[in-house]
Amino acid sequence: MPLTAGNFLSLVNEKFYDNLHFHRVIKDFMLQFGCPFSKDPKNPRNGTGGPDPNSAFSVNGAPMKRDATGSIKDEHTAKISNEPGTLSMANAGPNSGGSQFFVNTVHNSFLDWWDKSAPDSAHPVFGKVVSGMDVVKKIEATPTDGNDNPKTPVKMIRVFMA
Repeated sequence: MPLTAGNFLSLVNEKFYDNLHFHRVIKDFMLQFGCPFSKDPKNPRNGTGGPDPNSAFSVNGAPMKRDATGSIKDEHTAKISNEPGTLSMANAGPNSGGSQFFVNTVHNSFLDWWDKSAPDSAHPVFGKVVSGMDVVKKIEATPTDGNDNPKTPVKMIRVFMA
């Protein structure tokens, strides 16, 4: 998943994700993160934002560009299932992934791009939590409101690659 991972790494290196809040938490499903509007955890636009339109990033040194909505093309190549701890690109339909992703807290195979049981859900996996699943489970257990927003905001101070 070089395009999806490259997009994510670019946003990490730009500190795009720093100080954002988890804007959607659903027990026994997933944690959603990455909307720039979530700097304010009460912003009604949480879950609707992404990178700047036509913004540049690179994949293995090759220059790339997001489209006019800030999205990248779907990358449905590697058959990596939406298992617990995997990071998967959130989207609102074909070719609409940008900065938002989710951490699967259970095996959500119906979200796999090749699983045709839910034809409108195709979410490529591009990463995995390698340590800290205890933190993922604590976030998953946080009380939420009727819109799946944490009642007590859960803030990501800093995202970095080691």
